[in-house]
Amino acid sequence: MLIAQITDLHLGFGSGGDFEDNAKRLRLAVRTLNEIVPRPDLVLVTGDLTDHGDLPSYKRLKKILGKLSMPALFCMGNHDDRDVFRQVYPNAPFSGGFNQYAVDNLPLRILVLDTLEVGRHGGGFDEARAAWLEARLAESDRPTLLVMHHPPIETGIEWMTIGPAEAWVARLEPIVARHRNIVAILAGHVHRPIISAFGGTTVRVCPSTQPQVVLDLDPMDLERPDDRPMIVAGPPGIGLHWWNGKALVSHYTDTDEQSRAKILARYTVKMQGFMKHLAHERAEGSGGH
Repeated sequence: MLIAQITDLHLGFGSGGDFEDNAKRLRLAVRTLNEIVPRPDLVLVTGDLTDHGDLPSYKRLKKILGKLSMPALFCMGNHDDRDVFRQVYPNAPFSGGFNQYAVDNLPLRILVLDTLEVGRHGGGFDEARAAWLEARLAESDRPTLLVMHHPPIETGIEWMTIGPAEAWVARLEPIVARHRNIVAILAGHVHRPIISAFGGTTVRVCPSTQPQVVLDLDPMDLERPDDRPMIVAGPPGIGLHWWNGKALVSHYTDTDEQSRAKILARYTVKMQGFMKHLAHERAEGSGGH
């Protein structure tokens, strides 16, 4: 099973409607996803679908993602508005007023969590949402993937970190730790690829379709702005998560690598012998040699 992921679309960030930069970037990501071989079984769209939670941007989202050749699953980010989202996606699954739901008809069970906390950049996960998650995890011991917008981890990038001191993170972590069938947590929010341990599993953060956050591990002095770069231009990012029946293997790429990067090698007759050698080596290794 191949699961694609895009995140932090931020439609409506700039002017121009269908022609704003973020809309162009999203259309490029959609075209790239449609061209990937093998084709992903579904796409996870992990929050900050719009920048202002406005109706025109959600309508634009539906129009652009309508070009996907595979189904899409959504979760809410801190820039989203649940009520406006539901005007455009009236059949979106909600429980207790939150965009949280289980997907049980796939080889890998998926639980989508809602970490939108109105007015907070760093998200939230209250007792009601925690109880919902506990109940869903108690229903099955199948391998399960958690999907959310906010990664509940220290990232090293100070201004984008959500750490263990957050009350909602302290509420979530013991739930995750009690259920060893959680194969991974997929998230967005930070606008760059990051992997970290959490609650006995891994959190895997996907880069954004929007420009990326600069990798800067130097702490900030909030009293002394130092003109450091914070956001950098780059091609839209994409996550590809391959479930092989035993483990989830995650890759992060971008639209340039998939379509326009300079190709330095191809699978030709010249390369065929080396490929056969590698396959023979794997076969011997799996036989215990």
